[in-house]
Amino acid sequence: MAALKGFLATVYLAVVYASLASAAPSQSSVQNFSTRYVHKIGKRNLEVVSYSPAGKFETFEGGLALPSSFVPRSLEEEAITFVQERLQLPKESIAYNNGYTSGDMSFAYLRQQHEGVKFANSVANIAIKDGNVVTFGNSFVKPTTIASSTAAVSLEDAIASAEESLNGKHTGLPSTIEYLVLEDGSAALAHVVYIDGEEATTTYKAFVDAATGTLLSVLNLGSHASYHVLPITKQYPTQGFELLKDPQDLSASPKGWHYTSSGITNSTSGNNVDAYINSSTNLAVQSASGLVFNYKYSSTSAPTTQANQNAVRTNVFYVINSAHDVWYKYGFDEKAYNFQRDNFGKGGLGGDPVFASIQDPLGFTNNAMFTTFPEGMPGLMRMFLWDVTTPMRDGAMENDIVVHEYGHGLTSRLTGGGSASCLGSTEARGLGEGWSDTLAAWFTQGATMNDYELGVWAGGVNIRRYPHTTDAKKNPLRYRNIADSESEHDIGEVWANTLHNVHFKLREKHGYSADARTNPASTGGNTVFLHLLIDSLKIQPCDPTFVNARDAIIQADVNRYKGANKCLLWKAFASRGMGTGAKQSGANYVDSTAVPAGC
Repeated sequence: MAALKGFLATVYLAVVYASLASAAPSQSSVQNFSTRYVHKIGKRNLEVVSYSPAGKFETFEGGLALPSSFVPRSLEEEAITFVQERLQLPKESIAYNNGYTSGDMSFAYLRQQHEGVKFANSVANIAIKDGNVVTFGNSFVKPTTIASSTAAVSLEDAIASAEESLNGKHTGLPSTIEYLVLEDGSAALAHVVYIDGEEATTTYKAFVDAATGTLLSVLNLGSHASYHVLPITKQYPTQGFELLKDPQDLSASPKGWHYTSSGITNSTSGNNVDAYINSSTNLAVQSASGLVFNYKYSSTSAPTTQANQNAVRTNVFYVINSAHDVWYKYGFDEKAYNFQRDNFGKGGLGGDPVFASIQDPLGFTNNAMFTTFPEGMPGLMRMFLWDVTTPMRDGAMENDIVVHEYGHGLTSRLTGGGSASCLGSTEARGLGEGWSDTLAAWFTQGATMNDYELGVWAGGVNIRRYPHTTDAKKNPLRYRNIADSESEHDIGEVWANTLHNVHFKLREKHGYSADARTNPASTGGNTVFLHLLIDSLKIQPCDPTFVNARDAIIQADVNRYKGANKCLLWKAFASRGMGTGAKQSGANYVDSTAVPAGC
């Protein structure tokens, strides 16, 4: 990267400090969607304005070429010099916030400052490609007045004021002192504190005037997140991406997907999962302010392009969080050894989100894996590229593969009470593969239950020998086929197809609940099925056999539904050789189509 100062001094037109006044706030009372948001808070419907000065965004197409004679500097130095020259500002008024380099692109984020105190809402961002500046955005201002940089109100009093105004409770997160540009053009000094709202579903970043102690503004940190992703109800990119707004379920992720004990992230990192490429610090950062991750995926481009990497990190972050929220509502929660950094005092150990390593540096192809450690230690998902097509495809962009892998974490944690050591036998590992296929299929089965194939987009064809189906001609696998299985995946196909038949029969009896993902109290067969599956994992023994797993599901029905589905379940299992007489005899697995008396 080349240094900027001399070039900027000769090329850029001077944009003097006075010109910042043109971006000064308007005192008009007319609502402006681009600069303000009116929060209506709590049962009192308190109105608080959040204001951002109007910004300017410049693009330079191919970039501004920099002479090769310039001596390279750090990204921080070049970014500060750029803003200093571009806006004709004194260097001490510019603070480097953070930045990073990804491939041939570098990104820098800066803030205006006064006497060493940063501005909260007067910011700038620069993108540099191959040493050339390609975009520059800023909302720097020249305040009409600026408050003293020394606070007259104590932090304790500021917290009390925010708690009273918002009828909430301080989170305990670290506080800061920052300047806040107001709509009248002035800059107020503010204590910045984090307050959980009265309904405990929203966390506010509150700005309290450090001179008077009054609440100046808030930011709602729990809303307006948007992700350009493949919805979890779809399997393959060819089925179409959507820009989803606020898909998080606050009853399962009460502080949102981007919450950490250090604050709200603006990247694919949060309480439930970190989704990254190669390194845990190589995350996708929001494409626009307000937690917008709008990255487009191109199947005709290599998966290693920057755009595709941002898209796939976003998709994996979304899919794992979505599955977390659904499974949480069905019982895979803090007490049941789930994966979360912070368990919010609800039981369990915490400190164990999922680390999703995409395009993992192990470098395998046509595969994916999940390593489940005991509760209190993060789960590790490794996603690899698939080379059966040109260009290669990223398995992390196929939702069923992502859910399949995350499903291993669920089954390993729930079986054996969080030890992650109770699916070690070949048969138990085969059950694990079958459960994971089934969990992936559950999300994509709509009102009409269809045959199911796995990995078709990434692998080019169904990566299982047969589709999951109720048609025995399409899939002849039965209990006895465990004996001639060559791998745990082959064993898993027997179990997955059996569960497909169980699911089908439950839906045939109870119908379909379109809201099953958000409403575990719904009565459709898809809801019943997921309850029985997750309930059974909690009660089955360590290293279960197929017969153990079958019995656990039937017992789960007794526990939850008073045995209302007993005969249906037995008949579904018996249709695939797992009736009452099914047993292992030496190396053989003996089929049975018998069901209990009365069925």
